[in-house]
Amino acid sequence: MNHIAIFASGTGSNAKKIIEHFQSNPTIKVSLLVSNKAAAPVLDTAKANGIDQYVIDRFSFYETEEILTVFEKYDIDFVVLAGFLWLIPSYLVQAFSGRMVNIHPALLPKYGGKGMYGKNVHRAVKAAGDSESGITIHYVNEKYDDGDIVFQAKCAILSTDSAEEIAKKVLELEHRYFATVIEKILISQI
Repeated sequence: MNHIAIFASGTGSNAKKIIEHFQSNPTIKVSLLVSNKAAAPVLDTAKANGIDQYVIDRFSFYETEEILTVFEKYDIDFVVLAGFLWLIPSYLVQAFSGRMVNIHPALLPKYGGKGMYGKNVHRAVKAAGDSESGITIHYVNEKYDDGDIVFQAKCAILSTDSAEEIAKKVLELEHRYFATVIEKILISQI
Protein backbone atom coordinates (compact mmCIF):
# COMPACT_ATOMS: atom_id res chain seq x y z
CA MET A 1 0.00 0.00 0.00
CA ASN A 2 1.27 3.46 -0.94
CA HIS A 3 0.42 6.07 1.70
CA ILE A 4 0.19 9.69 0.54
CA ALA A 5 0.48 12.85 2.61
CA ILE A 6 -0.99 15.95 1.01
CA PHE A 7 0.28 19.40 2.01
CA ALA A 8 -2.18 22.25 1.44
CA SER A 9 -2.62 25.79 2.77
CA GLY A 10 -6.05 26.91 1.55
CA THR A 11 -9.38 25.67 0.26
CA GLY A 12 -7.87 22.53 -1.20
CA SER A 13 -9.79 21.90 -4.39
CA ASN A 14 -6.87 19.86 -5.75
CA ALA A 15 -6.56 17.97 -2.47
CA LYS A 16 -10.26 17.15 -2.67
CA LYS A 17 -9.90 15.81 -6.22
CA ILE A 18 -6.92 13.68 -5.18
CA ILE A 19 -8.77 12.32 -2.14
CA GLU A 20 -11.79 11.44 -4.30
CA HIS A 21 -9.60 9.84 -6.97
CA PHE A 22 -7.93 7.44 -4.52
CA GLN A 23 -10.92 6.64 -2.27
CA SER A 24 -11.52 3.21 -3.76
CA ASN A 25 -7.96 2.45 -4.88
CA PRO A 26 -6.75 -0.80 -3.29
CA THR A 27 -3.04 0.11 -3.44
CA ILE A 28 -2.90 3.90 -2.97
CA LYS A 29 -4.36 5.76 -0.01
CA VAL A 30 -4.36 9.39 1.10
CA SER A 31 -3.47 8.87 4.74
CA LEU A 32 -2.71 12.37 6.01
CA LEU A 33 -3.46 16.01 5.23
CA VAL A 34 -0.87 18.51 6.47
CA SER A 35 -1.54 22.25 6.61
CA ASN A 36 0.29 25.27 7.89
CA LYS A 37 -2.99 27.04 8.64
CA ALA A 38 -5.22 25.82 11.47
CA ALA A 39 -8.32 27.34 9.86
CA ALA A 40 -7.68 26.15 6.30
CA PRO A 41 -10.90 24.83 4.71
CA VAL A 42 -8.93 21.88 3.29
CA LEU A 43 -8.76 20.45 6.83
CA ASP A 44 -12.57 20.16 6.82
CA THR A 45 -12.40 18.34 3.49
CA ALA A 46 -9.94 15.85 4.97
CA LYS A 47 -12.06 15.35 8.08
CA ALA A 48 -15.21 14.80 6.00
CA ASN A 49 -13.36 12.06 4.12
CA GLY A 50 -11.98 10.33 7.22
CA ILE A 51 -8.41 11.49 6.65
CA ASP A 52 -6.31 12.54 9.63
CA GLN A 53 -5.06 16.11 9.68
CA TYR A 54 -1.89 17.62 11.04
CA VAL A 55 -1.27 21.35 11.44
CA ILE A 56 2.40 22.28 11.39
CA ASP A 57 3.88 25.52 12.64
CA ARG A 58 6.82 27.32 11.06
CA PHE A 59 9.26 26.53 13.89
CA SER A 60 8.54 22.79 13.86
CA PHE A 61 8.74 22.64 10.07
CA TYR A 62 12.05 24.45 9.70
CA GLU A 63 13.84 23.95 13.01
CA THR A 64 12.96 20.32 13.79
CA GLU A 65 12.31 17.14 11.82
CA GLU A 66 9.05 16.46 13.66
CA ILE A 67 7.12 15.93 10.43
CA LEU A 68 9.27 12.89 9.62
CA THR A 69 8.18 11.31 12.91
CA VAL A 70 4.56 12.02 12.01
CA PHE A 71 5.13 10.48 8.57
CA GLU A 72 6.55 7.31 10.16
CA LYS A 73 3.35 6.92 12.20
CA TYR A 74 1.30 6.95 8.99
CA ASP A 75 3.79 4.98 6.84
CA ILE A 76 3.93 7.91 4.40
CA ASP A 77 5.95 7.08 1.31
CA PHE A 78 4.83 9.83 -1.08
CA VAL A 79 4.18 13.55 -0.56
CA VAL A 80 1.98 15.79 -2.70
CA LEU A 81 2.07 19.58 -2.48
CA ALA A 82 -1.34 20.89 -3.50
CA GLY A 83 -1.31 24.61 -2.84
CA PHE A 84 1.23 24.61 -0.02
CA LEU A 85 3.09 27.90 -0.02
CA TRP A 86 6.11 27.29 2.20
CA LEU A 87 9.48 26.31 0.79
CA ILE A 88 10.20 22.68 1.67
CA PRO A 89 13.24 22.31 3.96
CA SER A 90 16.28 20.33 2.82
CA TYR A 91 15.83 17.49 5.33
CA LEU A 92 12.35 16.75 3.95
CA VAL A 93 13.42 17.08 0.31
CA GLN A 94 16.25 14.63 0.95
CA ALA A 95 14.06 12.16 2.87
CA PHE A 96 11.51 12.11 0.02
CA SER A 97 13.78 12.60 -2.98
CA GLY A 98 11.90 11.41 -6.05
CA ARG A 99 8.82 10.88 -3.89
CA MET A 100 7.47 14.42 -3.58
CA VAL A 101 5.62 16.36 -6.27
CA ASN A 102 4.15 19.83 -6.59
CA ILE A 103 1.74 21.37 -9.07
CA HIS A 104 2.33 24.84 -10.47
CA PRO A 105 -0.34 26.87 -12.32
CA ALA A 106 1.87 27.80 -15.28
CA LEU A 107 4.21 26.24 -17.81
CA LEU A 108 7.50 26.22 -15.96
CA PRO A 109 10.14 27.49 -16.23
CA LYS A 110 8.02 30.56 -16.97
CA TYR A 111 6.32 32.27 -14.01
CA GLY A 112 7.93 30.21 -11.27
CA GLY A 113 9.81 31.07 -8.12
CA LYS A 114 9.16 32.83 -4.83
CA GLY A 115 5.89 34.74 -4.80
CA MET A 116 4.63 33.14 -8.02
CA TYR A 117 1.46 31.38 -6.91
CA GLY A 118 -2.26 31.73 -7.49
CA LYS A 119 -3.43 35.04 -8.90
CA ASN A 120 0.13 36.36 -9.14
CA VAL A 121 0.91 33.78 -11.81
CA HIS A 122 -2.24 34.40 -13.83
CA ARG A 123 -1.76 38.17 -13.70
CA ALA A 124 1.81 37.73 -14.98
CA VAL A 125 0.61 35.50 -17.84
CA LYS A 126 -2.02 38.10 -18.76
CA ALA A 127 0.45 41.00 -18.53
CA ALA A 128 2.90 39.16 -20.80
CA GLY A 129 0.19 38.60 -23.43
CA ASP A 130 0.91 34.87 -23.65
CA SER A 131 -1.30 32.83 -25.96
CA GLU A 132 -1.13 29.75 -23.77
CA SER A 133 -0.75 28.74 -20.17
CA GLY A 134 -1.19 25.50 -18.30
CA ILE A 135 0.07 23.36 -15.48
CA THR A 136 3.36 21.81 -14.51
CA ILE A 137 3.69 18.85 -12.18
CA HIS A 138 7.26 18.56 -10.97
CA TYR A 139 9.42 16.88 -8.37
CA VAL A 140 10.28 19.04 -5.39
CA ASN A 141 13.81 20.19 -4.64
CA GLU A 142 15.23 22.88 -2.34
CA LYS A 143 14.13 25.76 -4.62
CA TYR A 144 10.68 27.02 -5.54
CA ASP A 145 9.37 25.48 -8.77
CA ASP A 146 12.78 24.17 -9.82
CA GLY A 147 12.52 20.36 -9.68
CA ASP A 148 12.46 18.04 -12.67
CA ILE A 149 9.26 18.32 -14.68
CA VAL A 150 7.04 15.22 -14.69
CA PHE A 151 4.10 16.48 -16.74
CA GLN A 152 2.72 19.59 -18.43
CA ALA A 153 -0.66 20.34 -19.98
CA LYS A 154 -1.54 23.48 -21.93
CA CYS A 155 -4.60 25.59 -22.55
CA ALA A 156 -5.15 28.38 -25.04
CA ILE A 157 -5.39 31.92 -23.72
CA LEU A 158 -7.39 34.49 -25.63
CA SER A 159 -6.27 38.11 -25.65
CA THR A 160 -9.64 38.95 -24.12
CA ASP A 161 -9.24 36.52 -21.19
CA SER A 162 -8.91 38.13 -17.78
CA ALA A 163 -6.54 36.77 -15.15
CA GLU A 164 -9.60 35.20 -13.50
CA GLU A 165 -10.59 33.45 -16.75
CA ILE A 166 -7.04 32.18 -17.15
CA ALA A 167 -7.20 30.88 -13.58
CA LYS A 168 -10.39 28.93 -14.36
CA LYS A 169 -8.85 27.31 -17.44
CA VAL A 170 -5.72 26.34 -15.52
CA LEU A 171 -7.68 24.99 -12.55
CA GLU A 172 -9.65 22.77 -14.91
CA LEU A 173 -6.36 21.25 -16.09
CA GLU A 174 -5.19 20.78 -12.51
CA HIS A 175 -8.36 18.91 -11.59
CA ARG A 176 -8.23 16.82 -14.76
CA TYR A 177 -4.61 15.67 -14.52
CA PHE A 178 -3.04 15.96 -11.06
CA ALA A 179 -4.45 12.80 -9.45
CA THR A 180 -3.91 10.63 -12.52
CA VAL A 181 -0.30 11.77 -12.87
CA ILE A 182 0.30 10.98 -9.19
CA GLU A 183 -1.19 7.53 -9.76
CA LYS A 184 1.07 6.92 -12.77
CA ILE A 185 4.14 7.92 -10.78
CA LEU A 186 3.21 5.58 -7.94
CA ILE A 187 2.41 2.67 -10.25
CA SER A 188 5.78 3.08 -11.97
CA GLN A 189 7.53 2.94 -8.56
CA ILE A 190 5.82 -0.26 -7.42
